[in-house]
Order: sequence, then structure tokens, then C-alpha cells
Amino acid sequence: MQVLVVGANGQVGRLVVRQLQARGDVPVAGLRPDEDSEDWEDLGVKVCRLDLLEKPERLASGMLGNDALIFAAGSGGRTKDDMTLLIDLDGAVKTMQAAEIAGVHRFLMISMLFAEDRSRWADPLKPLYVAKFYADHWLTHQTSLDYTIAEPGALSFHAPTGGFKSDPLAVGSISRADLAAFLVAALHDDRTIGRTIPLLSGDLSLAQLFDQL
Repeated sequence: MQVLVVGANGQVGRLVVRQLQARGDVPVAGLRPDEDSEDWEDLGVKVCRLDLLEKPERLASGMLGNDALIFAAGSGGRTKDDMTLLIDLDGAVKTMQAAEIAGVHRFLMISMLFAEDRSRWADPLKPLYVAKFYADHWLTHQTSLDYTIAEPGALSFHAPTGGFKSDPLAVGSISRADLAAFLVAALHDDRTIGRTIPLLSGDLSLAQLFDQL
């Protein structure tokens, strides 16, 4: 499966690309026009330049030929709220529109735990929650994409545990490596299509987690 990873130079995106490659899929590293691509080219990974500030039609031209897309892009913690809206919200929505234009029907989105529950939004992340709330709503209600939305808890740099749980009421964390493993496995399991899945570190294997969906 050829999979476009939008935000491939991000902390989670890098892990996703490498895990896809290890699984035998064909990852495509989706990068901004000004990002360094040397690491991916050295690994034999194809690079696709995507400017999320462009129109969907322009983005779609770079997506042709892919079987699936994983949206792992974000404006980052050093940018202001305007870029959160332009990248995490509008950039995500334009990527969905572009995927539909390009015929890329399988779409995986990284959201946030409690993104759909305004009562759980906490400062200083409220602008990001807003962006995720509306991007997720667009994906689920305004597209015909075969989507999976991952709602991870706090992301850590800990070593992967390979253990998961999905509890919409629980608070907790998950390692970035485990999140990447979930995304790669979910991509290949149709039981995750059309699902929004809270995701924390726990005691279940991915197979057990998917059996509970």
C-alpha cells in the first residue's frame, strides 16, 4: 500500500514513515516546500512537497497515485494561534478535500483526547482543541472518506510498550512510538473505518483493541 504521510518530518510522522517501511508498505513523505528531504531520500523514501496554505486543487495534484493518507501535520508549539487555524484546522480540511479530488479514500487523522468535549478543553491548548474539533467534524460529516480518527492522550517520548486502551473518560498518556504503531495497524484493519478512537497506554494488544471496536 502506498501511503502519503502529511507532516513526515514531525515527531510522530517520522515514526509512522519508518514503521510503514518496516511493514512493507510504500510510504511517501509529505513535506513543506522548504523542508529538508535528505534523510528520506537516503532511505529511499519518495518525497511529496505539499504547502497546506495552497488551495485543495493544488494539493490534490501531489496526492495522485496514493492508496491512503495519514495526516500527522501540525503548526507546532512555537507558532501563534493564527497558524493553528491555518494548518491544524484549514490545512487539515483542505487535505481532506484534496484527498477526495485525488481519489485517496482512506484517511487517518491524529486528533486529541477530548477534542469533541468542550468541557474538557484546558488552557493553553484551547486553540488547538478548537482546530481539532472542527477538523474532525468536517472529516466525519462533510466527506465520504473512509476515515479513522485517533484521539491520543498526552504524547510522551517513552519507549513503546505495545499496550493500549481506549476509554473515552480516562486521562493518561501514550508514547509517540505506540501512536505510530496504532496508525499503521489501523490503516490495515477495516474495523477502524468510520471510528473515532480514544487512545492511551494500557494492557491490550492492538489485536485485542480492535476486537473491542
